[in-house]
Amino acid sequence: MFRRAFWFTTGAAAGVWATNKVHRKLRKLQPDSLAAQAADKAVETGHRLRQFALDVRTGMADREEQLHDALGLGETGEARELPGPRSRAVLETQYRTTRTTGPTGLAGPTGNEDH
Repeated sequence: MFRRAFWFTTGAAAGVWATNKVHRKLRKLQPDSLAAQAADKAVETGHRLRQFALDVRTGMADREEQLHDALGLGETGEARELPGPRSRAVLETQYRTTRTTGPTGLAGPTGNEDH
């Protein structure tokens, strides 16, 4: 007798549990609930995108500060004076090639050119 009562009670409890589970799933699949879930997901995605944009801005500011330090720019935004232009004579002597006139009177290579 106690065995039958135990199994009857166990079966009834399992039935109530399964019925409640099915009703919850059905409520989640109703159009109102689906719309609310979609809206919640959209809001959550918006928050994530906003946080990503803030992280990118912070990273950009950090990198800009690193570049300012590396380039020696002042905190007030004043740049150091850049060095003056290099002398043209220095540039020309560095890359000058030697040419001589050949038997035809035209300038030609001597084999001593910088390559």
